[in-house]
Amino acid sequence: MDFIRIFCVFPSLLLILLFYSLFLIETSQGSKAEYVTCGTILKLMNTDLRLRLHSHDVKYGSGSGQQSVTAVDTTDDHNSHWLVKAASGESCKRGAPIKCNSVVRLQHISTKKNLHSHYFSSPLSGNQEVSCYGDDDGEGDSGDNWTVVCNNDFWRRDTPVKLKHVDTASFLAGSGRTFGRPISGQGEIVGVTSQYGAYTDWQAKEGLFVHPSDPLPHQQHAIHTEL
Repeated sequence: MDFIRIFCVFPSLLLILLFYSLFLIETSQGSKAEYVTCGTILKLMNTDLRLRLHSHDVKYGSGSGQQSVTAVDTTDDHNSHWLVKAASGESCKRGAPIKCNSVVRLQHISTKKNLHSHYFSSPLSGNQEVSCYGDDDGEGDSGDNWTVVCNNDFWRRDTPVKLKHVDTASFLAGSGRTFGRPISGQGEIVGVTSQYGAYTDWQAKEGLFVHPSDPLPHQQHAIHTEL
């Protein structure tokens, strides 16, 4: 009865409390998404060039002739979305945080092909070519595998990582050069031999981040305390 009386007198106060409670729930859920996880769809930004990794159904006119990979400065291009999945022939649990120094594949959402590299020369700078490769089911070969190089336990969303190509030991990088037609203004993406070279740092940006289904080891005490 007292609750009904309060609601009649202070309906706006109760609405404020309701919205505040929903905000706390959303904030709590967001704190669980501090890691890049298996099944996440994201954009990757080169932290030096401020460009996002990109692909499209445009083939290189030289080298392998495979689907080209570039970098763009726009944040809302749907061709910059990539799915994080397990290495070729492996599987990972959806929502499981990606461990540092583990091997993943990055599948281009729009074309279903995987980020790939091999011993071809890139068209502008003569570094190692980076392309997209695979069939309609997203299956390619070992050239699609990349090691996530980072210094934490897991790949954090707020910390840059390096991506090392497993087959060739090259590091994903921008070259600082830009294409002309038909992809005018887009940056060249290459493989380089040294992780300390320019433009080798990549950070997770916009996307759909799948929350871990289980607490990480260092989170178990904190979650238990909150309960």
